Amino acid sequence: MKKALSSALFLVFVSSVFCLTQGWTFSSKHPDEKIAKFNRDAESLILGLQQYREFSGSFPTGNNIQITKALLGQGEKKILILAVRKCPINDKGEILDPWGTPLLFYFGSNEVLIRSAGPNKAWEDSAIETADDLYRTAGIDKK
Repeated sequence: MKKALSSALFLVFVSSVFCLTQGWTFSSKHPDEKIAKFNRDAESLILGLQQYREFSGSFPTGNNIQITKALLGQGEKKILILAVRKCPINDKGEILDPWGTPLLFYFGSNEVLIRSAGPNKAWEDSAIETADDLYRTAGIDKK
């Protein structure tokens, strides 16, 4: 009887530890899922920006709202890029990161950089040790 009770208590203890561990693992993965979503969205946007450039000869210009409008075919060049439809857009017409912060876009002559403020929703200098801003970039072949 004593052995059965010890075994039962041991199983309850192991099960409890397992459940707590799984709960901790699940909650710690949540930010990783959003980071993965940012990476997927940014890759899709970079592809869309490359397509826009191929069709129009240049990247869209302006702030996030103007870039979003251009990619949705509402700009002067009327080029519709479907990649942007997968991204969250706020009421102002800005493309958002998974945490609800508008993305920043930077263009070089042959490069695109997309920046997210990250989980803390604050723009930070990358030199700060606790900075969590996210970046995706891609060079574009000259044609």
